[in-house]
Amino acid sequence: MAQVLDRPVEVKAPTSPAERTARRRALLEWIAVHSLGVAAALFFTLPFVFVFLTSLMSDSQALSRDLIPHTWEWANYKKVFDTPGFLTWWKNTLIYAGLGTVLTVVSSVPVAYALAKFRFRGRNLALMLVISMMMLPPQVVVIPMYLFWAKQLDLSGTLWPMIIPMGFGDAFSIFLLRQFLMTIPNEYVDAAKVDGCGDLRTLLKVVLPMARPGIAAVALFQFFYAWNDYFGPQIYASENPGAWTLSYGLESFKGMHHTDWNLTMAATVLVMAPVILVFFFAQKAFVEGVTLTGVKG
Repeated sequence: MAQVLDRPVEVKAPTSPAERTARRRALLEWIAVHSLGVAAALFFTLPFVFVFLTSLMSDSQALSRDLIPHTWEWANYKKVFDTPGFLTWWKNTLIYAGLGTVLTVVSSVPVAYALAKFRFRGRNLALMLVISMMMLPPQVVVIPMYLFWAKQLDLSGTLWPMIIPMGFGDAFSIFLLRQFLMTIPNEYVDAAKVDGCGDLRTLLKVVLPMARPGIAAVALFQFFYAWNDYFGPQIYASENPGAWTLSYGLESFKGMHHTDWNLTMAATVLVMAPVILVFFFAQKAFVEGVTLTGVKG
C-alpha cells in the first residue's frame, strides 16, 4: 500500500491539437489578465514609492535625478515633526476628522432608517430633497454660510463652522445608508416590533448590528473627506494658524521648504500614512458596505 501511495502520479499530456490549443489559450489569458493587474498595481503604487524614497534623500540628492537614496535620511521625519505647528495640525485634523465622522454617522443613521423603513406621506419627496442636496456644490452656499458663522456667531478662525454642520446629517451619507438599509429584510423589523420593541430600540438592537458594513463605509468616506479637506480650513481657519489642519498646513510647509523636496515629501508621507493605514485595516468592511448599497432601490 505504501509503495502505491509513494508512486508518482503520471499526468497525461494533451495529445490532440484541440487540447494543446485550449491549454495554450488558457495560459495566454492568465498571462494577459495578471499582466494588466500588475501594470495597474504599479501604476498606482509607483508614485507612493517615489514620494517615500525622495523623503529619505539628502537635500542635494533630492534635487538630482537619482531614484534610490545614497544614505537613508530617517532624520527628515524628525525635522518635519520639529517644525513649529506640525503637531498642532495633527491634533486639529484628528479632532476635525474624528468628531466630524461621529457626528455625521449619529445624525445620518436615524434619517436613513426613516427613509428606508417608515411609510409616511412625503417620503419620496424627502428622498428627492436629499438627492438634490447631493447635487448642490458647496461653493454655492459658502458666502452666506461664512457670513453666518463669522458675523453672527463669531466662530471664524476655528474648526467649529466645519464640525457643527456635520451634526445635522450629510446628504451623501444619508443616501448611502438608506440604500444599505433597504437590503435588510423588513421581517426583522416587524419581528422586533411584535416582541414589543419601539422604533428606537429596533434601530439600536436589530438594525444597527446588521448595518455595520454600511456604517463603516459611511464613516470611512466621511473620515477621508475631513482628513483631506482643504477648502473648509482655507475658508474658516486660514486667519488662525492654531486652527490649521494638515491639508492646509502642508501648503504652508511646502511654501517654507520649497527647495527642500525631501522634507516636503516626508511631510506628505506623514499626512497620507494614517489614511492608508485606516483603509488597509478596514478595507473589507468598506468594500462590503459599498458593494451592498446598490442592491435594492
